[in-house]
Amino acid sequence: MRKLIEQILKFGVVGFLAFLIDYGILMLLSQVFGIDPVIAAAISFIISLVFNYLASMRYVFSHRDDMSSSHEFVLFLGLSVVGLAINEAIIWIGTTILGTSGLMVTITKVVATAVVMVWNFVSRKRWLDGGSD
Repeated sequence: MRKLIEQILKFGVVGFLAFLIDYGILMLLSQVFGIDPVIAAAISFIISLVFNYLASMRYVFSHRDDMSSSHEFVLFLGLSVVGLAINEAIIWIGTTILGTSGLMVTITKVVATAVVMVWNFVSRKRWLDGGSD
C-alpha cells in the first residue's frame, strides 16, 4: 500500500508539471493568439503529453519486462488518445456553455484535467506499470 501511495504522489507531481505546460500553452494560444480553445487545447495537450510520457515512465511507472519499449510507447499513446478525446469533449462542452473568456477556459480546463488525470492513472497503472503494488 505504501508503494501505491508513493506512486500516486509521484504521479501527482508529474501530472502537475504536465498541467502547467498544458495550461500555459492553452492560455497562450487561446487568449493571446485568439486560437479556438478546443484547437488550442488539443495542441497544448499533445505538447504536454511528450513531457508526461518521459517523466511518467522514468519516475512513476516501471517498465514491464513482457513489453518492448516501442510497444509500451504505442500503448501509452493509445491510452493518451482516449485522454485527449475526454479532454476535448470537456473543453468543447465547457466553452460552449460557459464561453471562451480566460476564466471560463480555466474552469473548464481544471475540470477536464481532473477527469483525465483519473483516466491516466488508472489506465497506465493497469496496462503499463510493471511494478507490484
